[in-house]
Amino acid sequence: MSSDQSPAASASGVQHDPVVAAFLALLAEKRFEDIGFAEIARRAGVSLAELRGRHASKIGMLAAHMREVDRAVLAGIDADMAEEEPRERLFDVLMRRLDVLAPHKEAVRSLLRSVMVNPGLALALNGLAVRSMRWMLTAAAISDSGPKGMIRAQGLALLFPPVLRTWVRDDDPGQARTLAALDRALASGQRWAGFLDDLCRIPEAACSARRAMRRRRDARDGETAAA
Repeated sequence: MSSDQSPAASASGVQHDPVVAAFLALLAEKRFEDIGFAEIARRAGVSLAELRGRHASKIGMLAAHMREVDRAVLAGIDADMAEEEPRERLFDVLMRRLDVLAPHKEAVRSLLRSVMVNPGLALALNGLAVRSMRWMLTAAAISDSGPKGMIRAQGLALLFPPVLRTWVRDDDPGQARTLAALDRALASGQRWAGFLDDLCRIPEAACSARRAMRRRRDARDGETAAA
């Protein structure tokens, strides 16, 4: 992409302001750490003042991009998947997310490299990913509410990056390696979710046991008083 090209929309249908489009184009060419505000402004064809007015940071630009990806995925929800099992619905949603990201595969590849050596960036991206994954769970008709929903979203945010690492290296049009990686990730998540459900039932079982003990104690006390 030449310096005077800053499209507002990608082939995936994701809409970008010129700043986000310019940032993603630069990210495909160089490391996150090496991209400066001045070159983003030049690539986008905006002044530094306008750049600052649109986005306060490069993380803010990534957040804007992730919101647009979320919107594109949510807009394409397949109603025919409603009767499928939760794991199949989530598989479909996350594959659609990869389809939306496809025009930006080089930018994703670059970002994954930077995350490996930049803990601050990894932490910031985790916060953005958890927010996005709550929407992906909702798109798959899986509850994202309450503590369990937050844990599900965090778990999915941790499971998805290894899938992305496989995806950026997968040049097969059928994406066999990506499909297998996502299937393994969701199988792992399903095992964790089962453990979580069991864990959440423990307090309920404990409460039931305490109530039963109180009933027995009260009955015993009543018998003692009657005697």
